Amino acid sequence: MNLFRSLRFVLPAAALALVAVVNFAQFSNPAPTTPVHDPAALRPPAGARVAIIEFEDMECPDCARANPLVREAAATYKIPLIRHDFPLPFHPWSFQAAVNARYLDTISKAVGDEYRDQVFANQQSITSLDVLRTFTEKFAASHHAQLPFAIDPQGKFAALVKADYALGQRIGIEHTPTIWVTTTASKGAPFVEVVDRSKLYQLIDQAIADTKGK
Repeated sequence: MNLFRSLRFVLPAAALALVAVVNFAQFSNPAPTTPVHDPAALRPPAGARVAIIEFEDMECPDCARANPLVREAAATYKIPLIRHDFPLPFHPWSFQAAVNARYLDTISKAVGDEYRDQVFANQQSITSLDVLRTFTEKFAASHHAQLPFAIDPQGKFAALVKADYALGQRIGIEHTPTIWVTTTASKGAPFVEVVDRSKLYQLIDQAIADTKGK
């Protein structure tokens, strides 16, 4: 269990701030390979032999750094990029950003994904929930849509975000971003975590080679 999640209900505010700093460092540096407890979700979608699966937090600085590379790799190889929400408890607006993205997915998945990309690109200027709301209103208006006052009155988008988070916990996510190259291969590894992102293309090349003839 994440240290912050296990202690956040018993620590005073000052100690919570210290834990947040420790966690921020953890999520900003290269992490060891994630011990996968439940690999069932680490499969390409139907019809794909290779895919990239990512668990991300829209307020995570390292997720913002990874986002252009991961998107470019998926486009270059024409493979699916499956994004899962994993908003960290100590990030004040990441959960709401994920809910906003789910709402914008209802306009189109392309619009929702563009919103995610734009949040990552402008992450440093989004300093509060109020700033996030203004940013999202402007984004929606640029796509000829008006953001409703209550984005998720029934909580259905929040439920989707929480379901992704629960999935990440079942798998064993310990940091964001957590990225895998997954395959349908019967030889080689069915999924490989991208710990060193400079090797992402190399890992995709190997995954494609492992699935040739399938």
